[in-house]
Amino acid sequence: MDIEQKQAELIDHFVNQASTLKASALWPLIIEATSHPSLFAFSEILSVPTLQGTENSLYLDVLRLFAHGTWTDYKNNAGRLPQLVPDQVLKLKQLTVLTLAEMNKVLPYDQLMQELDVTNVRELEDFLINECMYVGIVRGKLDQLRRCFEVQFAAGRDLRPGQLGNMLQTLSNWLATSDNLLVSIQEKIKWADSMSELDKKHRKDVEDRVEEVKKSLSLKADIDFRGHEEIYSEPGGVMDYEEDRSRPKRRRHPMS
Repeated sequence: MDIEQKQAELIDHFVNQASTLKASALWPLIIEATSHPSLFAFSEILSVPTLQGTENSLYLDVLRLFAHGTWTDYKNNAGRLPQLVPDQVLKLKQLTVLTLAEMNKVLPYDQLMQELDVTNVRELEDFLINECMYVGIVRGKLDQLRRCFEVQFAAGRDLRPGQLGNMLQTLSNWLATSDNLLVSIQEKIKWADSMSELDKKHRKDVEDRVEEVKKSLSLKADIDFRGHEEIYSEPGGVMDYEEDRSRPKRRRHPMS
């Protein structure tokens, strides 16, 4: 079973449970939900009608923390929130990694150690490998030389209030950019096609000119050849050797 399907089943389970319980029984259920090793989404539980009362404000704050917050957020508000059990602490630190991965795909070790309250690199890498990558919520590369975690994939968290509008605006901007890029690509394709046609026409013109030159040279050679034939065939043009031999030779008389 993949992580998305398992989460969907867990969400349905906890939503159904929360919908039937009284306020006094909600806290153990919230601890169970926020400690579950395979659950990383809480907005559906947060929206259960039975939780929407002032008497449940503490429960809502804890669920909001796990839906949108980080380990640092908890430390800053620990005075007014219940103490978390170890499994909840682990879950909140895992969620903190997801939040950081949303904002930057290269996470420096120093930043991660500060956000997660980790004291050394070995402990940090063990946490990223065993509690994040093996669980399937992130994929990436640990770069010990550069002291950073390169994120290749990170599971999404619950949308924060107002985040949907920002996402829609981002998608709208992306769509506009994509449309402009598509127009630019189409123009470049048309330009390439026109250049190809010009190149074909130029090549055809060159080939035609070459053929004309070949024909002209061939015609000139033929004319020159015919001219030589006429010269050799004209009477008196070139004396026949046999005819020259048959003529009597003149005698030379001695001078007196």
